[in-house]
Amino acid sequence: MKLDASALEALSDDEIEALALDWPLWARPSQLPPAGDWVTWLLMGGRGSGKTRAGAEWVRGLAAAGTGPIALVGETITEAIAVMVRGPSGLMAVTPPDERPKLSGAALHWPNGVEGMILGAADPERFRGPQFAAAWSDEIGKWPDAEAAWDMLQFGLRLGDRPRQMATTTPRPTKLLKRLLADPHTVVTRMTTAENRKHLAQSFLGAVVARYRGTLLGRQELEGELIEDLPGALWTRDMFRPFTGGVVGRKVVAVDPPTTSGAGADACGIVLAGRVGDGAVVLADRTLQPAAPLAWARRAVALCDSAKADCIVAETNQGGEMVKAVLAQVDANVPVRMVHATRGKWLRAEPVAALYAQGRVLHAPGLTALEDEMCAFGVDGTSGGHSPDRVDALVWAVTELMLRDGPRVRGM
Repeated sequence: MKLDASALEALSDDEIEALALDWPLWARPSQLPPAGDWVTWLLMGGRGSGKTRAGAEWVRGLAAAGTGPIALVGETITEAIAVMVRGPSGLMAVTPPDERPKLSGAALHWPNGVEGMILGAADPERFRGPQFAAAWSDEIGKWPDAEAAWDMLQFGLRLGDRPRQMATTTPRPTKLLKRLLADPHTVVTRMTTAENRKHLAQSFLGAVVARYRGTLLGRQELEGELIEDLPGALWTRDMFRPFTGGVVGRKVVAVDPPTTSGAGADACGIVLAGRVGDGAVVLADRTLQPAAPLAWARRAVALCDSAKADCIVAETNQGGEMVKAVLAQVDANVPVRMVHATRGKWLRAEPVAALYAQGRVLHAPGLTALEDEMCAFGVDGTSGGHSPDRVDALVWAVTELMLRDGPRVRGM
């Protein structure tokens, strides 16, 4: 809607403030609740498309109407507070000061008596007991134990005449998302990053959007498409088995350094993995982009130190002596094993993928970006048309831990 400048000048400060907070006036149709007798509103969109704002405004409207209690569910409680409550498009930012809820721990208290509870999907057992009239779940596509958390939430969604829930997410082909899309009680809204371009930084549009537009990853992360597993892919999502705890033995940090460090350069893949029983566990992905040499070296050494890893495994195909020199500049005593690829990326990855197929490689939580890249990895050696830097580092780490005859670590 366009407002005439003269009309704005005639408004008082209070009227202008009220106008700015009139969400239906400014929202795109895709950001407003759909009509109909739905139970679940699934809002799928690209990065920066306005999903969080839509979710926060929906909760704001519910609270203003006296609907409660309301559950706000993120991957973790900390993330839910940071994004859904205190974020730039979160609940506090979109609510007028005199209507804002008070945040106390993981509880929200609105001035009109409505209450809310913040939950973390990473701990489904905490869902037992509380009951709600509405719920907003954010980024369900990357919840670690999504179906368990979602199912526990449904048991608590039982108050009021018509309990409803909203789920906002960048789509990933998880079992939960596929289940919701097939549910007749789910209404689906889709948004793209481009629809919200006027609210996004030009640097983001110029670097990230331009780089990934039209690629497989871009279709998921920017267009909000649900991309199924690639035919003939080495990895599919049902191969990612969660690490639920146990004694982790030898650990390594694998590094796949880029050849350049400019804005459009490849990332530096940095992955931490360890031995567990007769298998391995991928513990962390600390991939960096853009990655200036000293920056990625510091990150790799810091991860090696904090994890008490045995060594850093560094690929030297694209840097050779430079890779050794940069790591030595950060810490001359860090144990390093230099590796050189003699086969293509696909051939190197096949033995590692076979270990996944056998259920011998587990994943810790928080590896969404790595898993997306693994599922997009094609026979051409790219992930959605781009360098698979995370996959390269993963392959070196698992190869070092499980496919070599004993460690051969040397200092620098």
